[in-house]
Amino acid sequence: MINKERITTHFNVIRTVSVIPGIPGINRLAFTDPDWQARAFLIARLESLGMKVREDSFGNVIARLEGKNPNAPAIMVGSHTDSVPMGGHYDGLSGIVAAIEALQSIQEDGIELDCPIEIVLFMCEESSRFGVATLGSQAMRGELTPEFLKERTDKDGNTLYDVLKSRGLSPDLVGSDPYTSPLKAFFELHIEQGSVLEEAGCPLGIVTGISAPTRYKVSIHGTANHSGATPMPLRRDGLCAAAEIILDVEATAKATNHPAVVATVGVIDAVPGVMNVIPGEVTLGIDIRSISAEAKKQVVDHILNNIQHIAQKRDIVIDTYEMSKQTPLPIAPEMLTFMEKVAVDNGYPYMLLPSGAGHDAMNWGDYTKVGMVFIPCKNGISHNPAEHIDLDDIVLGARYLESLLKAASSDSFQW
Repeated sequence: MINKERITTHFNVIRTVSVIPGIPGINRLAFTDPDWQARAFLIARLESLGMKVREDSFGNVIARLEGKNPNAPAIMVGSHTDSVPMGGHYDGLSGIVAAIEALQSIQEDGIELDCPIEIVLFMCEESSRFGVATLGSQAMRGELTPEFLKERTDKDGNTLYDVLKSRGLSPDLVGSDPYTSPLKAFFELHIEQGSVLEEAGCPLGIVTGISAPTRYKVSIHGTANHSGATPMPLRRDGLCAAAEIILDVEATAKATNHPAVVATVGVIDAVPGVMNVIPGEVTLGIDIRSISAEAKKQVVDHILNNIQHIAQKRDIVIDTYEMSKQTPLPIAPEMLTFMEKVAVDNGYPYMLLPSGAGHDAMNWGDYTKVGMVFIPCKNGISHNPAEHIDLDDIVLGARYLESLLKAASSDSFQW
């Protein structure tokens, strides 16, 4: 039986290592001490379930429990451990806690599943530290290289390559040791990070598709000059060019509704950043997302084309660098049918909805059948100290996850 008190204890223990005095919210940035301490606690919990635990060259943790048929393809379930700076406590962590609780409940009921179960703790899902999201799952799929790791830096100038080395990991092997074991399915439970479930009064969401980002770094090379002595017609104001780009990003995304695309300029860095100097060098960070790869590409192409028009009009050199381009994942119809049947058979209330946020699950869609479960978060708030869930919702989510594992693991069930 799913144990609410045990779930609460897990959250409370990890909260103690995730709070930095004087800084609001949860601060488990990837590979920092809080993230590593939470990881160590979770590894101990996985081992207490009799799981065999290993880590890959990127630090992802893969815990395996054999089933009656150890040669059968496994079911993978999990989520990420890291948070954004000054973030919430339930993003990512809910999926790991629910997976551990679901498996423990199965064991306490004396049930041995037919196929192996693997619980995975993905490292560095958030883009907050190194600018690219879902890095752990990409590493497991063999999509990263040591050269890429050396190019990614945090705000303090630390490369991802060096950070991995500092944790005793093997960045030179990243890309050469992908996950290759056969999988029957992958499941991830996550908080919704939106308000659809809460507004509908529904405690469970079955995700129909996962949005994925394309991200650009835009470098605007204006000319810094005296703010009083430089006439308006002679200016090459980098920040004014940036303002045009920002408004164009918003307008382009707003004009694309079917399917919806969202676009955000979340980074603005203007140099020298003083009142009496015309801004010269300006850097923007642009994030463009959709559950439709085609719609997202159309918006990206339109924005990049308009950036060059702005550059020509203002006689300013503007460079664009693609930081990442990930592919949205429509959930397979047979997975949706399966998840709905399990919900109906067990009397779980649910609704179907897309995911506007990207998740590690989207990187497994070409490898196995992927299913994703949402639980509500209060007021739809996430990536914020105010992020909150009703523990009864995660109890129900863990029960549903347990039912999914039981049904999908059976030798008699095939896609």
